[in-house]
Amino acid sequence: MHILITNDDGYLSPGIRILAEELGGVAEISVVAPDRNKSGASNSLTLMRPLRVERADNGFFYIDGTPTDCVHLALSGLLDAAPDMVVSGINNGPNLGDDVLYSGTVAGAMEGRYLGLPAIAVSLVGKPANHFDTAAQITRRLIAHLERNPLPDDTLLNVNVPDLPANEIVSLDATRLGFRHKAESMVRQSDPYGRPVYWIGPAGEAQDAGPGTDFHAVAHGSASITPMQIDLTRHRGIEPLQRWLKSL
Repeated sequence: MHILITNDDGYLSPGIRILAEELGGVAEISVVAPDRNKSGASNSLTLMRPLRVERADNGFFYIDGTPTDCVHLALSGLLDAAPDMVVSGINNGPNLGDDVLYSGTVAGAMEGRYLGLPAIAVSLVGKPANHFDTAAQITRRLIAHLERNPLPDDTLLNVNVPDLPANEIVSLDATRLGFRHKAESMVRQSDPYGRPVYWIGPAGEAQDAGPGTDFHAVAHGSASITPMQIDLTRHRGIEPLQRWLKSL
């Protein structure tokens, strides 16, 4: 098996290094990641300028673009051999609930799934996160299980692992995405010339975090495994919408 690894924390992050070491023991790996932190990049592509690709001494490719750029280039000609799977992570921090709308980590996996490959996004829930080895070991177990028991082709897995030693993880739980409260207010400051600058406020606390959600699993010491799909169509809303349109 040949695994493409990417992330949104940059090619120098500890999460991607530890993940590459873990998976390199069981598969051929290629690492193509941003040259710097691209958290919050979501599914953005760089279209208005060319991208530069460099290669680090350890063999990692790094690109002055987004996680989606990295996966798109890797799967459209950058690599000599096509990968069989995309793994994005290990993210330094959670990607729970509506975080997935903004996450570059999830976007990297989503691009792989969109281009036809099985894909996993992996995040370590801690501030700061420390036990990247735990998340790497769980990822390796999931990949081995996927090889033996493939999931439906439209599925990507969003994995969130509590920041605990491996022997303290309670279980691996299938979950749904929870939901956060509204983000906190923006922060207004001034630059050295007195001009206003603005910081996006912190994410809101969990709102929909009951049993069955990714928030609940992680809070109780379990790794959350959420199946996601690319198709955003609200299929059960098509017929009601058609009836609504007829009343125009």
